[in-house]
Amino acid sequence: CEDMTPQDLAASCRVMAKQYKAKIDIIEGKALLKKGFPTIHAVGRASVNEPCLIDLTWGDHDGPTITLVGKGVCFDTGGLDIKTTAGMRYMKKDMGGAACAIALARMIMQRNLQVNLRLLIPAVENSVSGDAIRPGDVVKTRSGLTVEITNTDAEGRLVMCDALTYAGERHSDYLFDFATLTGAARVALGPRVAAMYCNNDDMADKLQHLGMQWEAHAWRMPLFDEYNLMLKSAVANMVNSANTAFAGSITAALYLQRFVPEKTKWAHYDVYGWNPKNQP
Repeated sequence: CEDMTPQDLAASCRVMAKQYKAKIDIIEGKALLKKGFPTIHAVGRASVNEPCLIDLTWGDHDGPTITLVGKGVCFDTGGLDIKTTAGMRYMKKDMGGAACAIALARMIMQRNLQVNLRLLIPAVENSVSGDAIRPGDVVKTRSGLTVEITNTDAEGRLVMCDALTYAGERHSDYLFDFATLTGAARVALGPRVAAMYCNNDDMADKLQHLGMQWEAHAWRMPLFDEYNLMLKSAVANMVNSANTAFAGSITAALYLQRFVPEKTKWAHYDVYGWNPKNQP
């Protein structure tokens, strides 16, 4: 049965919020437009299961504020730039970033860590219908930056950019995002190592060291500024997908970086989201 929709993801977060006495707000459907999340709505509007943004907060401590953002694409057809049969087969896993963020949030609350937690999950289905976002469309993001849609299958960064902008409107000592964002990261690092991007050297060193220590393997990749040229658009502030086969994971990370406050310590994990064979 169809049991992993944006509404199911939201219901799971409601149960978690009640269990740990967290506050939760869910913005759904056309309310996303009224409240300023146009790219989340644009990606998810073609589905019969409406898009939503899940916003959970927990903690009233003297400790740091940590914000977690997870890509919650509950199914990804690729949109009008539709995937092949093989490429679409496992796209229920495209909410793997959201799963990582939700699981980490649960661990933090379960252990009553002395932090102030915020969890943001943009939850959508990227579907095909007469209302689907089209290649060549220009969308305006929550930040005010405009994006030319060059590939409707590069939808994850579209939903993430509104959520990252929203995260940046409140102070965070640390901002982490998790997303099954690119196949390019898997070509570079395979299924067992996540690509990690970070704008702070000390933070990156600690994250990579701890990840290897606890077999949560991640490898730091470069936010190589020169590759921003690949995101140039003639009609908007940027394109959502570079017109090249090169550096796909890096250009996706550079896209996201444009929506993160410059002084916020930020790490982006481009994850696989599932295991291709039976293992922990």
